Amino acid sequence: MKVTGYRSLTTKHDWGRLIGDANGVMSEPRTDVHVLILETDGGLEGVGVGAHSDIDRVFGAVEGEDPRAVSALYDRMLDRVFKTGHAGATFGAIGAIDMALWDLKAKAAGEPLWRTLGALDRFVPGYASGLDIALDDDALVRLYEGFADRGFSAAKLKGGHDVQGDLRRLEALHDVLRRNSTQPALMFDANESWNRTQAVRFVTALERRVDLTWIEEPVRRWDTAGLAAVRRGIRAAVATGENLTGLEQYRPLLDADAVDVVQVGNVWGITHFLRVAALAHGHDLPVSAVAYHANPSAHAAAAVPNHLAFEVQDVSSPIGLSVDQEYEDGGIVLGDEPGLGIRVDEARIAALQVANPLVAVTGPHVRPARAGLRLIPDARRSEI
Repeated sequence: MKVTGYRSLTTKHDWGRLIGDANGVMSEPRTDVHVLILETDGGLEGVGVGAHSDIDRVFGAVEGEDPRAVSALYDRMLDRVFKTGHAGATFGAIGAIDMALWDLKAKAAGEPLWRTLGALDRFVPGYASGLDIALDDDALVRLYEGFADRGFSAAKLKGGHDVQGDLRRLEALHDVLRRNSTQPALMFDANESWNRTQAVRFVTALERRVDLTWIEEPVRRWDTAGLAAVRRGIRAAVATGENLTGLEQYRPLLDADAVDVVQVGNVWGITHFLRVAALAHGHDLPVSAVAYHANPSAHAAAAVPNHLAFEVQDVSSPIGLSVDQEYEDGGIVLGDEPGLGIRVDEARIAALQVANPLVAVTGPHVRPARAGLRLIPDARRSEI
């Protein structure tokens, strides 16, 4: 089995509400979801999710290779861009390909990825996280009542602008989640919107009334000294790492004792998650995955010994995607479909493209006529 090509699709996720954080609110309730499909000469196809506009920089590292050699191919992709850098969009492309390779490896073995990775239990503990800064108090309560109905006893609030308003909303979350736990876990996410002094003052004010499990991204991701200062100045744990693109970017944080909960973004791939988890485990720290559509890293989270809790942002799937997983007992229950368990309805996504011409389907197609998809001129150089 060899990788022969890829197809890139863009679909939408309908949140049914506006989403955002301290840095801003999306202008509409539908957001783009990028899907990568790796093609092979054996007929199997692998699915990855996440933006991958730089895919042409790294695809040559896997083209013509056996996808089951996924760890070696991951390093080959990194080596290919060693001189010019792998951060940002390039790391996203590596992550999407990596997910699709792992999907192929598990499909070739005829088993779900969590089993391929050595997990014993298909259940992944989670916490609710509604990207909720745009909601009024009543809508906030209704949203988290839905999560509580599925057994969640932990939740993360977006905020950072208004101490009194955030206190009120945190206490409302506490009241909602008390149906499932006498001591629900409350997290707070500032999305890198403060400096270290602002962070300590704001969190200290929150902690006078609320017991916080962690404060997430209180300062910029690269501010190692600032993160360490915040960690010393508050009671709550400090969580960060979702935007770090490469294992080496975690080393300064760990060396400075600046993080309590090591986070990893789903969009950076399965191999990256596994390696960061191992690095964190070597420092006796837990790892936590930051959500993305279809929760691909949940399979890896089930297999590592130091996973803490997986962020769950919504319980519905993007248009044209079905995912073999359920949300019960405050977490994710992974299914038995081979691979990641993500099925792609390309015909439905193609129909969405007709309704919205900005939704693109691109790539060096091996079977361009499949599902009636229209090729875009100069597709390999177009924005994905």
